[in-house]
Amino acid sequence: MEESEKYQLDEKGSSRRKFLRNSGVAAGGVVVGSVLGGLIGFGEKEPKETAINHEHAATPAANPNAALMFFTPDQYQTTIAATERIFPADDNGPGAADLNVAIYIDHQLASPWGINAKDYMLGAFYKAEATQQEQVRILRKDLFLLGLKGLDDYSAKKFDSKFTSLDAQQQDEVLTDFEKGEHKLSGVSSSIFFGLLRMLTIEGAYADPMYGGNKDMEGWAMRKFPGSRMNFNNEVVSKEFIELEPESLQSHMGH
Repeated sequence: MEESEKYQLDEKGSSRRKFLRNSGVAAGGVVVGSVLGGLIGFGEKEPKETAINHEHAATPAANPNAALMFFTPDQYQTTIAATERIFPADDNGPGAADLNVAIYIDHQLASPWGINAKDYMLGAFYKAEATQQEQVRILRKDLFLLGLKGLDDYSAKKFDSKFTSLDAQQQDEVLTDFEKGEHKLSGVSSSIFFGLLRMLTIEGAYADPMYGGNKDMEGWAMRKFPGSRMNFNNEVVSKEFIELEPESLQSHMGH
């Protein structure tokens, strides 16, 4: 199965099920931990004052991870649109937009990971063999920004409009062309950007919520993944199957 088949939205919903099955390895892998952390806090509704004839508006939930650290508002909206086509909402659950995947990506690119802090970035540079991954000279954060601009440039060329203004089918066509490497990004193939975009989309859907994505652990809930737990001693010895509600790293803070 080609990569493009995994993100294109099928009217019967079969592509979403295939995507969740094929990307499931991410839920139990390194994306549960990441380079950037934060704390998640939750506000409470203020009580109504009945003695005076007015009401206080409910205080919105306070989530420090929802603040942009890297993207401009336009770049953020383009990222939301692109990731939603890769991980769309359907009857199985929310998509990338509702899971705050773009927030996760924003925070990753603002972190040392975004500047390849732990990667070897010097020459010599050689063309990669078929069994090797391409050595990219550009930093991840710069590659991603080039990719976002490329989405708009290619969309304007192909459909005379920016990426966020296209309908879903047109956005899929643009992303398919990017996956095939049919657009150059200042010397870098668009397929390199697409691979980074897809990887970060999966991570953002399944990473611990403290890193900005997987809002309310709904990504885990779709896969019935129990999240980050200190142990499973009681469940292991049980003769009955026990379905556990997801828990994030936040639940262990202060223990």
